[in-house]
Amino acid sequence: MSETITISVDAMGGDNGPRIVLHGARLALRERGNIAFIFHGRQEVLEPLLADYPELKAVSRIQHSDVVIAMDDKPSSALRKGRNVSSMWNAIESVKSGEADVAISGGNTGALMAMATFCLRPIKGISRPAIAAIWPTLRGDTIVLDVGATVGGDAQQLVDFAILGASLGRALFDQEKPSVGLLNVGTEELKGVDEVKEAARILAEHDGAGYRYHGFVEGDDLGKGTVDVVVTEGFAGNIALKTAEGTARQVGTYLRLALKADWVSRIGAMISSRAMMALRRKMDPRAINGGVFIGLNGTVIKSHGGTDEIGFKSALDLAYEMARFRLIDKIAEGMAEFAPEAAEADKEAAENDTPEDSATEQTA
Repeated sequence: MSETITISVDAMGGDNGPRIVLHGARLALRERGNIAFIFHGRQEVLEPLLADYPELKAVSRIQHSDVVIAMDDKPSSALRKGRNVSSMWNAIESVKSGEADVAISGGNTGALMAMATFCLRPIKGISRPAIAAIWPTLRGDTIVLDVGATVGGDAQQLVDFAILGASLGRALFDQEKPSVGLLNVGTEELKGVDEVKEAARILAEHDGAGYRYHGFVEGDDLGKGTVDVVVTEGFAGNIALKTAEGTARQVGTYLRLALKADWVSRIGAMISSRAMMALRRKMDPRAINGGVFIGLNGTVIKSHGGTDEIGFKSALDLAYEMARFRLIDKIAEGMAEFAPEAAEADKEAAENDTPEDSATEQTA
């Protein structure tokens, strides 16, 4: 990777239009100088917008794409109409071709996962990719996966997610063996569905192969930061993510209303303004915007479709860090360290599933 990190951007993805995307890119550029951008989308739309940001235009180029994937397109439909011609596909293709180090889109999650899986293909030995979220906790940041790529999952897929999450942990946290926990309805060994208990057995057997297995964790452990990596399947993970985001907004609203309740509260807010500002930043859902598509031969970041420029800048920051810390290399190291028999079982599972089937799997 060159010193300058090139980010490939689906500029047409998301609910709020390309201006939010370009504004977020300008904010990211001002903070980090060594970034270049490839914006994919309709040239006639993007050129006048980019002209408003001269410093961004100097490090960017536009690649025209006629087709825009709609937020309600089914993954299979998006693949049929958008392969090779859509802004989403071309953003991912730039990573495959080596033009860019990482791709990002705020578009349709299912379509993005389908295209990323079909274009980049899963890493050898990994049956299904996952979406990993970086979760703020009382102890620091925790990685939670899967938060929506695959609804449901067998024991081996949960083990895959643990390997991927631990690899991401080594890249982000600079830890040789991040701690890994399986999300469950209780911490007792007898609790949980069979798939989770079987995954626990496999992870315990291979404890030390690039991770430290903690055991089962519960929902409240997410906020505590009990472990570095929390592993679950996409149904529970997506609900947990959106519950956390909604709770952050709810508490933030309560706080604002309380601080404006009367003149005494307003005076108190003025006295503690610095602490209140720090709390607002910590609880701002935009600060955790961005999920990492992990387990593919290339890195793709999913931004929330409804985010603003601050949120998109946060997702770009994550994209930058994934490229800078060489996530794909870390995953390869993790796969090599994990026990060969587990990796072989995973390989057999992957061979029984075609790329087309994996690409169009239901996503949250």
